[in-house]
Amino acid sequence: MKFRSIKGTYDVLPNVSNKWKNVESYIHQHLSRSGYSEIRTPIFENTDLFKRGVGEDSDVVSKEMYSWIDQGGTDLTLKPEYTASVVRSYIQNNLNSISPISKLYYIGDLFRRERPQKGRYRQFRQFGIEAIGSKYPEQDAEIISIAYNILSELGIQDITLNLNSIGSSETRKKYRQILIDFLKPNYDQLSESSKNRLDSNPLRILDTKNKSEMKLLEKAPMITEYLSNEDEIHFNEVQQYLNDLNIPFILDTNLVRGLDYYTRTTFEIVSSKLGAQDALCGGGRYDNLVQSLGGKPTPSVGFAAGFERILLAMDDENELVEKNIKKIYFIGLGNEVKSTMIKILGEIRNAGYYIEFDPLRRSIKSQLREANKLGASITIILGEKEMEEQCVQIKDLSSGNQESAPFDSIIPYLKSLK
Repeated sequence: MKFRSIKGTYDVLPNVSNKWKNVESYIHQHLSRSGYSEIRTPIFENTDLFKRGVGEDSDVVSKEMYSWIDQGGTDLTLKPEYTASVVRSYIQNNLNSISPISKLYYIGDLFRRERPQKGRYRQFRQFGIEAIGSKYPEQDAEIISIAYNILSELGIQDITLNLNSIGSSETRKKYRQILIDFLKPNYDQLSESSKNRLDSNPLRILDTKNKSEMKLLEKAPMITEYLSNEDEIHFNEVQQYLNDLNIPFILDTNLVRGLDYYTRTTFEIVSSKLGAQDALCGGGRYDNLVQSLGGKPTPSVGFAAGFERILLAMDDENELVEKNIKKIYFIGLGNEVKSTMIKILGEIRNAGYYIEFDPLRRSIKSQLREANKLGASITIILGEKEMEEQCVQIKDLSSGNQESAPFDSIIPYLKSLK
């Protein structure tokens, strides 16, 4: 029997995994510089965590989760999203006692049984951040600016930030009934999924991609018309801070996000390079989630971004993190040099350099071809003549310059290269 990967999953092969690694390395550096610390939560959690946190009527919980009862009778679910899991950890580990503000980030795999399509898989990778503890609009602006700047600095072109406010819980309750009253006379024009959402989660209908429903919703009352005075002040300040940061945005009154825990600010960053599935990143404020999962009332805001879509949107020529890293290729000629070559190779690696060698004992011509294929900028050559003279030849492939360096001077010589 010939085995294949499960539908909706895929292998990250060596020619792609290096790009993943570079993007992840950049994200780690950027978020650490911004004062966020990494958190890693288990790959599966109690199913009720997501039912309560995300919402039983959400698509994620009602249609997409991978859940099972284990041998001990516990109902478990592979993690479909990170925020509920991070908040559970925040509460369980009393992170509020360490600091009044917890600024956390994550990178990891998630699982949803969605219909596979370009940039959307059943096992997928996300990174995101959660700022737990601040109710103020400057925290919203920081979160949004970090997301926008990361995507921009990754070289992604044609990105657009869509922004909205869905108000407090009280505002949402009031608007929910107003939206139901508007849609009920048009019930026959709704799709089956929207009919099912009408009583349970009507705000999700605003996120429809059905063209006839989108036309109908053009006449619907907007949630921004029903914001409280506090909601309005908060949202205006978020916009002002984004203007101060020179981050352009478009107001989108139908942007509600797909999960039930959102309040006030919601946002999404899209790229025209992705076609119909254009969302790169989304997030917003969730001031009630900590309390709903058993903690004290704690305002929070965050975002999540999908790796697969980011890599699709990135320019293939964008070298990102690797552009300042010199790749070295060690060419050893003859069996007599192998032991010395391995010793020197280890010393160079321990000094922090990226270096490879040929384990197939090919000709110098083949090894040089491999060095070019790997994008090496420097070759180190060790042959019988060099062994006698206790030195190596170091060649700069970009300039063509080649010089001899004694064994004990190789690393100082590499450090001298610019």
